Amino acid sequence: MPGRTLRKRNRSRIIGATAVAVGASLALAACGSTNDTGSGSAGGGGTGKVGVILPLLTSPFWQSYNDYVPKMAKSQGVEALKTVNSNSDPSQQITDINNELNQGVKGLVVAPLDSAAIEAGLDQADRKGVPVVAVDVAPDKGKVDMVVRADNVAYGTKACEYLGRHITSGKVVQIMGDLASVNGRDRSEAFRTCVKTKYPKLKVLEIPAKWESDTAASKLDTLLNANPDIKGIYMQAGGVYLAPTLQTLKSKGMLKAAGQSGHITIVSNDGIPQEFDAIRKGQIDATVSQPADAYAKYGMYYIKAAMEGKTFKPGPTDHDSTIVKLPSGILEDQLPAPLVTKDNVDDPKLWGNTVK
Repeated sequence: MPGRTLRKRNRSRIIGATAVAVGASLALAACGSTNDTGSGSAGGGGTGKVGVILPLLTSPFWQSYNDYVPKMAKSQGVEALKTVNSNSDPSQQITDINNELNQGVKGLVVAPLDSAAIEAGLDQADRKGVPVVAVDVAPDKGKVDMVVRADNVAYGTKACEYLGRHITSGKVVQIMGDLASVNGRDRSEAFRTCVKTKYPKLKVLEIPAKWESDTAASKLDTLLNANPDIKGIYMQAGGVYLAPTLQTLKSKGMLKAAGQSGHITIVSNDGIPQEFDAIRKGQIDATVSQPADAYAKYGMYYIKAAMEGKTFKPGPTDHDSTIVKLPSGILEDQLPAPLVTKDNVDDPKLWGNTVK
């Protein structure tokens, strides 16, 4: 049957040619990074304007991140628009995303305020074929090309371990973030779990403060009135909780320098210059340095890669971090976040020591 034989030969040639073409395209796409696995949907073919949306600007941490964004965009060859501040309002953040999309951006770098609410904005971007990189907070649902974030479970664990090494027993307070954010949930649960399993003689008291300085101050004041024997405090965000915590302790005559009788051991998260100064003065004892500079740098790195159609896979990176797959299926680059104490507070490599 010569007709059937001819059809078989033609089909074989078509299949072979397709395989070669696919192999060639994969080989070309794999040149971007050691973790690069192939091509994805590009927002702008690697070029175009990028919108950058901030959660708030009332925290020194986010002020520093905001300052780093244009510098890191330039270093990564990204055309970033002026940043947009959602002013701690999740619904405003969705509006901000829509406004940026209407301006024709080809990529978005967003620091979500609410891990669930952000899905509406991510869906808008997905419908327009615009890639998104999330910074600092991972969404519960929705499509993002990468999450750039430190391991927030480690934040809570490091804080617990520091307090546990310095306090044998007694009451400790954790001033929590917004539990609508995965960051607040991760830090809170990790701290609780660590205390329960490693330091059962510590009793944890909790202040849900929603990343709000006024809320932290008023609730801490009330808690100290009822519990003047507090021995330790864990602040989940020094950028918003440091000043009100120190002011509240000072107003009650409870702000004692490290080494003095009655000193309350305090551990924070963020790594801002104000925390470093407080460590030097003995007002607080430690903080976990959340990398504002690296958040900006790799936010720009990954949005450029996404716009070029590149994708990544779990595993170690070439910048001392690890990409992991979250339960949602989203990839997250977990950047290192060192514990800072009086022993290393003057390390010039810490971003908090480079801010003028």
